[in-house]
Amino acid sequence: MDDDHLNDEHQRIDKWLWAARFFKTRSLAAKAVDGGKVRLNGAAVKPARALKPGDELAIRLGELEWVVEVRALSKSRGPAAQAALLYAEREDGRVRREAAIAARKVQVHPAALVKGRPTKKDRRLIHRFTGN
Repeated sequence: MDDDHLNDEHQRIDKWLWAARFFKTRSLAAKAVDGGKVRLNGAAVKPARALKPGDELAIRLGELEWVVEVRALSKSRGPAAQAALLYAEREDGRVRREAAIAARKVQVHPAALVKGRPTKKDRRLIHRFTGN
């Protein structure tokens, strides 16, 4: 698609998300926007929506959420250091995201508690539970 109808102060939201390295491809960014995972200034938007510096984006990826202010636009995807200059993350959003990451690391996965093959007693419990 050609963005000639947009001036230099506006850019498609899916293209900006891709250039800022929130998504690996532009089509993944467009699917996330369509799926309601991205909100612009608190409102759900479509992938072709124009974005400008000063806008606020809430981006949800799995259980993590970024709340960022758009600082600059980029016509192409560059290195990560350059992409980090395109936005500024809000402090409260960063703290919440880091707390969610820390909480996830602390949780013990149930599979970690299982050691080796099931015993005869374990197999009886499994059969009783599954009905086999």
